[in-house]
Amino acid sequence: MAGPSRTPRKSRSILGTLIRGVLRLLGGFVVLLVATIVMLRFVDPPTWSWRIHRAIDPPPNYPQQPRHHWVALDQMPLALPLAVVAAEDQRFPWHHGIDLQAVREALKAADRGQPLRGASTLTQQTAKNLFLWSERAFSRKFLELGLALLLELLWDKQRILEVYLNIVEFGPGVYGVGAASEYWFHRPVQQISPAQAAQLAAILPNPWRYRAEPPSPYVRERSRWIGQQMLQLGDAWLNPVLD
Repeated sequence: MAGPSRTPRKSRSILGTLIRGVLRLLGGFVVLLVATIVMLRFVDPPTWSWRIHRAIDPPPNYPQQPRHHWVALDQMPLALPLAVVAAEDQRFPWHHGIDLQAVREALKAADRGQPLRGASTLTQQTAKNLFLWSERAFSRKFLELGLALLLELLWDKQRILEVYLNIVEFGPGVYGVGAASEYWFHRPVQQISPAQAAQLAAILPNPWRYRAEPPSPYVRERSRWIGQQMLQLGDAWLNPVLD
């Protein structure tokens, strides 16, 4: 009489080996990711995913030679980070990568039938620009949230703000505030005025559609609002970030 089949036991063994292999790969990826984030706290990124994506699949009118040069945060006029944070993420000095209050407000607005607006923090935008792809997808948003928490854990606020200001796109192939000030205003970033800083911040929702100079009526109005926010918040408001 034949003995019991060993196929189920072999199948379980193969499945267990496969699961252990996948877990090792995931563990290795997480270790590599954490090591990369730690390194980028001290080393300026030579490139980033958003720029790579543009190079691989360039949109129409994308320049052959993108513009970029790194500017340290302490070499920027204070008006510049103040304008960008006032425009994009006013709770940046205090949240931990995810602004739960902004998420709740966006969901309430959607409940009232208003269009679902973004609630991404500067930390999330930094994570997206640095590591992820451009298409809107739940999987990307999930990874963005996780990476934002890692950035807040492994970097300080100064580094997050510095990297964001140096890799965000301010026009077709114009990356970072250093290139943006020269492209739009023909002057080094150290010489831009508070009003010009507000104009740069005003085009960030869609730098392919809006121009900082000459400003459209929308950019002029939005930069005026940003300027008012900057005055109300005051220079000392960024002390938790810059100190």
